Amino acid sequence: MIHRPLEGIRVVDFGQFVAAPGASQSLVDLGAEVIKVEPPEGDWVRSGTSFGESILRAYNRGKRSIALDLKDSRGLEVAERLVSDADVVIQNMRPGAVEALGLGPDRVRELNPRAIYATVSGFGLHGPSRHRPGLDIAAQAESGLMAITGELGGRPLRVGTTIVDAATAHVLTEAVLAALLERERFGRVAAVEVSLLEVALHLQSADWTGYSITGSTPCRRGNGQPGVAPAADLIETSDGYIVLSGYSAQHWPRLCEVLGRADLATDPRFADNEARVANREKLLSELAVALGGRTSEECVQLLASNGLVVGAVRSYDQVRESDDVIAGEMFTRGEHFDGSAFDVVRVPFRLGGECERTMRRVPSLGEHSAEIATGIGYSAEELDALLQAGVLSCKESSAVGTPA
Repeated sequence: MIHRPLEGIRVVDFGQFVAAPGASQSLVDLGAEVIKVEPPEGDWVRSGTSFGESILRAYNRGKRSIALDLKDSRGLEVAERLVSDADVVIQNMRPGAVEALGLGPDRVRELNPRAIYATVSGFGLHGPSRHRPGLDIAAQAESGLMAITGELGGRPLRVGTTIVDAATAHVLTEAVLAALLERERFGRVAAVEVSLLEVALHLQSADWTGYSITGSTPCRRGNGQPGVAPAADLIETSDGYIVLSGYSAQHWPRLCEVLGRADLATDPRFADNEARVANREKLLSELAVALGGRTSEECVQLLASNGLVVGAVRSYDQVRESDDVIAGEMFTRGEHFDGSAFDVVRVPFRLGGECERTMRRVPSLGEHSAEIATGIGYSAEELDALLQAGVLSCKESSAVGTPA
């Protein structure tokens, strides 16, 4: 049995890029109907870049697309009809833009007091930067995340993916689900606000608490946890790298015994955590020698079978072929509007022991414009007038397929 807990919930998504569409994609996967409202030229991810195409496919499957000119009063009227029948409205437009269009939270509340209004911003809605445009990289920079990422003495580095955008999508989903639950249980309708900056800070919760306790500013240290060793440390193998952790009073002597170097456990340089942190480079050198030129997989088998935390550093090709990834059915299939299929990572949880395997289709721009407009009460004559005026765009591909 596939669980669809949000069946019957309608979401109107005015979002672009990752954070807002990523959240509404999760809501689709949970059973909601999502209407993607795009400008006549389309969401930026349709711009033709490979990066944009990847985002389009990852975060827009199973949605219905309507292409609408919100700057025209007739287009705004269509949007108002849409939100009047929505359970959730999501937007991440440039700060102030949605209010200028006439679709701010106050107006939506007038139209539909039951709608959950969710806003994603770069820096929050309450500080001096509330009108600044914000993207993942700006949040990484201004949250301290880049300051602690990179090699000791090196330049700041961003995390290797749009981690803040992706995390914001999850946080927004969580907040929307909480707001829907509150509405159903208590009849209260709460607006949702999420910013990239606060999510980026939240990702570093332990580091910020440590900073508060010690007063010591975290710095770039490369791999390895600053206050414990060995912990998340990188060790070269005969065919790659592993990371391992074995710093607790229980695990450190076990690691030494497994490697046939019980003497390291009582070596004054490594006898306690403080000493190991102070002598980390010498420690890692000893561990690398003790591993004896094993392959990464041999290291994983040896250490994991003895209850130690270890991971092989895998390439994308290796991850895709991983037995755990395959057994866990962590990828599913999507369908592009041109009919081609592609792999996509499924939602990262199971309900009732089942994982979501539905093959969902990416809509073409404006594919469902006519269908959606008709569904909210526009007659054939009115629809034709909107199309002729360019207020509503309806692509030729609108006749093919329906969302899964």
